[in-house]
Amino acid sequence: MHDTTALLVELGSVILGLGIIGRFAGRIGLSPIPLYLLAGLAFGDGGLLPLGASEEFTAVGAEIGVILLLLLLGLEYSASELVTSLKTQYPSGAVDFVLNATPGAVAALLLGWGPVGAVALAGVTWISSSGVIAKVLTDLGRLGNRETPVILGVLVIEDLSMAVYLPLLTAMLAGVGLAGGSIALLVALGTVGFVLYLALRHGRLISRAVSSDNPEMLLLVVLGLTVLVAGVAQQLQVSAAVGAFLVGIALSGEVAEGARKLLTPLRDLFAAVFFVFFGLSTDPAQIPPVLLPALLLAVVTVFTKIGTGWYAARRAGIGSPGRWRAGGTLVARGEFSIVIAGLAVATEPRIGPIATAYVLILVIVGPLTARWTQPVVARIRKRRHRGGGVPGGGVPVAHEELPVVERASAVD
Repeated sequence: MHDTTALLVELGSVILGLGIIGRFAGRIGLSPIPLYLLAGLAFGDGGLLPLGASEEFTAVGAEIGVILLLLLLGLEYSASELVTSLKTQYPSGAVDFVLNATPGAVAALLLGWGPVGAVALAGVTWISSSGVIAKVLTDLGRLGNRETPVILGVLVIEDLSMAVYLPLLTAMLAGVGLAGGSIALLVALGTVGFVLYLALRHGRLISRAVSSDNPEMLLLVVLGLTVLVAGVAQQLQVSAAVGAFLVGIALSGEVAEGARKLLTPLRDLFAAVFFVFFGLSTDPAQIPPVLLPALLLAVVTVFTKIGTGWYAARRAGIGSPGRWRAGGTLVARGEFSIVIAGLAVATEPRIGPIATAYVLILVIVGPLTARWTQPVVARIRKRRHRGGGVPGGGVPVAHEELPVVERASAVD
């Protein structure tokens, strides 16, 4: 079969399959992300029917999917809201780092990987998946919830922290001295600072320059600008996802609203491709040998992420249901964790399989915890309240305080 013909057949089959999977997930009230990943595993290397012709296109589509997810996320908020979030959420960012990087570092040291492996695995367990979480928030209709800005604040701090972490990790992996690592760090920080300055000081001018009454022109300019900035950011050792997010922050008003409407279908398509590609790039045979340590690490960091979200939402004055929703939503790991593992695998090959298994577990569990953490906690509290009588089956005392979930519901 001709290469182009094979590409079209495979690509058409993949997109059609995604549509069927998405409809099935919607029927059963589940986020389609775990099903996309399992489909990728089934048809990737070592799967039931490997797809070879469309692999390169799928890889590029996956990169575009992450960029569009973060662009649309950035379009929801202005630069001033971003700065306010950073000012108010930095303690939550510190708690996030301590709670979630520590398990990875400890696990790596126990496995005998040394300091470089510890730094790398700490990053894998620390960073939540902005792409997965953006998709989950959209699927669950929570973009307007009170806890969503808190979630995004934690994600933004994590994503911007990558501008510091990735250059340092790269320098450690390459054995570069202090001077070389410092230069890379300064370039990365300067890039992020410059883009933030443009978004804050000249966001209206940028929006005016991009604005167009012609939907086609608006789509081309916004998409082209986003991909260009993402590519430049990646070249300067800043995440492409951060670059796309900052472009979204820089655009505001009618331009942002128009861009959202035009780019949402593209985002949904390429985001699905991203999750399928993640599964395609994973060999199922590598997972069983490392499944137990990956599962233990996943269990620990599920609870540490839930604790992070609960703490961050509590600081923001969110009621108890919103705190648990925030914690459950932050559980998923994804694109950044895979990037970190990919950087480290040449120095510490053992990190590849365990990072893949770990991310695969949490990228499947994450959408489930986002949906069910708060309802499960509410049911447990309700059962405790119903059974909270005095010894011997008496009636609860009159001054017993109502469960937090009931008291907070009025302000959530």
